[in-house]
Amino acid sequence: MTAYIRPRELDEALAARAAHPDYMVLAGGTDLMVNANHKRAPAGIIDLWRLPGLHAITAGGDGIAIGAGATWLEVERHPTILERYRALAAAAREIGALQIQARATLGGNVGTSSPVGDSLPVLLAYDAELELASVRGRRRVPYREFCTGYRKTQLAADELIVAAHLRNPDPNSTTRTAWRKVGTRRAQSISKVMGAAMIDLDPDRVVRWARIALGAVADRPIRITAAEDAARGLPLADAAEAARAATLAAIAPIDDVRSTSGYRREVAGNLVAYFFSGIIS
Repeated sequence: MTAYIRPRELDEALAARAAHPDYMVLAGGTDLMVNANHKRAPAGIIDLWRLPGLHAITAGGDGIAIGAGATWLEVERHPTILERYRALAAAAREIGALQIQARATLGGNVGTSSPVGDSLPVLLAYDAELELASVRGRRRVPYREFCTGYRKTQLAADELIVAAHLRNPDPNSTTRTAWRKVGTRRAQSISKVMGAAMIDLDPDRVVRWARIALGAVADRPIRITAAEDAARGLPLADAAEAARAATLAAIAPIDDVRSTSGYRREVAGNLVAYFFSGIIS
């Protein structure tokens, strides 16, 4: 029989994780339950659903902390996220159907670390930090360093994801953000390619800097630093074509049941160009 632990507070959850690093951590369960019949039963389950202190969304002077247990419906509807982090709200709206959004959590998306996780390029574009905790203490890891391979992360066996931290955008800056998903249907589909961008412009609409991130084009969500470098210092129209060319040279997607490598590569280049020439022109 599979053991089951339902902690009442975070310290109890951390102690359970330290004692049972082989147990499955369950949050919303929307990803784990899909494959439950195709995998061996876990040694045990640590159920974190609605654990006090793990699902709060807290806006402060420096930024916002989104608890790992916050659902995507809570993310999408939070007033501060709608005002300041609109690309994240837009991604949250397309993570499955409403029923999925009401159960799926930020920590589950981040912890599963699927290359097609819709929220993950947005976290890269916002340069988010993850707060990780164990009985040994807490640490923060830049999200750009968290994913180390296909569904592999820096999360230690005794750690839990506590929150994602995003800095407040400068209200006086000309920074624009965007998120787009390309799938078989307009809604409720697994992404063929998805991407997010944060682009800062000077008064003459020349690119000061950019953070461009894509999903489903590599073994993990990735920043396209070549496109960021190519666009820097260029007017928007020129930046779009330079970023497209740099993206095409930088990625080598795979063929799978959802799409071909060639299609993904072409769409990714177009998507990056669109971030400059279409969405924020």
